[in-house]
Amino acid sequence: MKKKSRVAETKVLVEQIVNGLQEKKGRKIISLDLRKIDNAVSDYFVIASGDSNTQVAALAGSVEEMVQKELNDKPWHVEGTSNAEWVLMDYVSVVVHIFQREPREHYNIEGLWADAIVKEYEDMA
Repeated sequence: MKKKSRVAETKVLVEQIVNGLQEKKGRKIISLDLRKIDNAVSDYFVIASGDSNTQVAALAGSVEEMVQKELNDKPWHVEGTSNAEWVLMDYVSVVVHIFQREPREHYNIEGLWADAIVKEYEDMA
């Protein structure tokens, strides 16, 4: 039996992360494809916003649950859950950033990685 390629596995991971974010009504969800950028820290960033620390925490929990359920994978590292203004979830090939609106605007991750290929996802109302 042939193993899936690392690229295919990473794309499936991004899909499941986005599903977890949409499940809890994450807003302004995007993925940044960093694979063609020299010195990028991962293959993809997935970025989303929540309206409160409660929603940001729920989004992070949903991502972790969805990825665990569908792919039997866990994040290598998670930080920011104590105040839930910016939660970072590191799946090594994919790093998830879940922000409240103001910190997202302030840190402007999208602007820092402006050379990345951006994909926007539909907000689930």
